[in-house]
Formats: sequence, structure tokens, C-alpha cells
Amino acid sequence: MSESQSTGTLTSPAFIQRLESLFLLARRVLGGTLQADRKSRKKGTGITFADYAEYRLGDDFRAIDWRVYARFDQLVIKLFELEEDATIYLLFDSSQSMESKIQTAKELTAAMAYIGLYCLDRVAIYGMADSLKPLLEPGRGKGKVFPMLRALEEAQTFGSDTDFTACVREFQARHRKKGMVIVVSDFLYPKGFEGGLKRLAGLGHDVFAIQVHDTADLTCDWKGDVEVECIETQKRERLTVTRKEAQAYEAAITKWNEDLRKECARRGIGLAATTNEVPFDEVVQGILRKGGLVA
Repeated sequence: MSESQSTGTLTSPAFIQRLESLFLLARRVLGGTLQADRKSRKKGTGITFADYAEYRLGDDFRAIDWRVYARFDQLVIKLFELEEDATIYLLFDSSQSMESKIQTAKELTAAMAYIGLYCLDRVAIYGMADSLKPLLEPGRGKGKVFPMLRALEEAQTFGSDTDFTACVREFQARHRKKGMVIVVSDFLYPKGFEGGLKRLAGLGHDVFAIQVHDTADLTCDWKGDVEVECIETQKRERLTVTRKEAQAYEAAITKWNEDLRKECARRGIGLAATTNEVPFDEVVQGILRKGGLVA
């Protein structure tokens, strides 16, 4: 059990200190971003020289390269690459199936949002189940940190099912600006994950998936006659579980996770997988040291 679980709060000084350590790591290894390279294709006044352009009336005369003028009698201005602030959209799975993983998912979401806000990026957070539920409206700056942590702290599971594709459609309707979309989920969607990932990637966003499993999801220890209930739909069914059925379940979950890995690779989507037994800061440290939120 993590420290924040034992205290029951994401706003405790101990938890915030762990978030600060992650931001300092991001600043050291990635220059204070969540991606190794976030240069805009736009040209303007920045810090990295990109090109020249002919001087036109109204251009900033301070950008004129007077050495070029002295040599060629031409007025040109220097253009630089802009390093733009990103809009980071966090889609945080709040469906009923996340109940045993919800604390880990909250901690991972809080860490990504904290780094983004301290980097002065715009951050928005949505709970995701059969629809989207706004948890943090788009905003930037350190002043948003405590509202973000309180919103996550108070977030509850909701909905009767998980429809990832429907949530992505709703997200698309809300936000036209391209940005970085981080999906924190177990990705165990009844209707699959392919449609939602395809749509997100097709919208031009940089997408990163963080898959959170309960270790109990990965194996089947049931034996004999059992009655199972879907945690989301409350549907019940009686089954007889033998060694053969248990092995089939474990093979199916392994294939599901491998299919997710292949789908992310095919779409250029970054993926990190973990369980609710791994401390959140270890997961984020691994992501940062591998180059941040990149495929």
C-alpha cells in the first residue's frame, strides 16, 4: 500500500513532496517537460535559430540580421523555433471496474498533472466511464495544483459501463486544439480499445497510455462452481471453473494486453503498463528516464 493510500489524501505534504521530486527529475532529464522534444513548426522569436525571411513592413526591426545586410545589401530577419506550451488532457478511467485500482490511477494522474502545471502547460482532467465528467477545467499555473489534487482526491467511480470510443467522441466535441492526451486506465473495455485509440491518434494528438492492472486481474484462482457478477453492469452468471477455464482466462488476459501493446505501437502511441502494487513514482520515473511521453 502506498503512503498516500495509508493517509487517504493526495494533498498531504508527504505526497506533494513526492510530486515535487518527480518534477525536479523531469526538469533535469527533459528540461522541465513531459516530452523530450516539443518544438513547434511555427517560426517566430524564440531561442533556436531556424531560418531567414525577407524583411517586410511591420516586421520587428530588431530581428534584422545586419551582417547579412552588410554583405549582400538585403534586409532579412532571423526566424527561430518556438517552444510552445502544450495542452495536456488527462482521461482518467473512473469506471466501476477501476475500484481496486483507483488510488494508483489517481496518483499517476496527479503526477502527470503536477508536472504539466509546474511547466506552465495547460492541463485538463476528465473522469471517464460511460461518459466524460470534468474534474479540472483547462487551466495553467501552480495555482491550479491544489484544486487539481482536491478534485482527484474527491473523485469517485461512476457510470454503468465503460465506453471508451463514446468518451473520445465527447472529448473531440469539447476540444479542437491538438495537444497531449494521457489515458490512465486498465483498458479492459467491453467494446474494445481500438476505436478510441484510432480516433485519438487520427485527431493529431500526441497520445500516451498508462495501463493500470490489479494483480488479481492477471490470474484466475477460482475453482469449482462460482457465481460471478460484473462490477459495472451487475449482471450475474453461474460458472464451473476448472483448471482448463482458469488457464483460458489467463491466456485471454495476456492476449488482450499484447493486443493493446501492438495497437499502440501501430498508432505511434506510447504505452507504460503497471499494477496497483507498484509505487506511482517508480512508474513515472521510468517514463521520464525513457524520454517522457513518447511512443
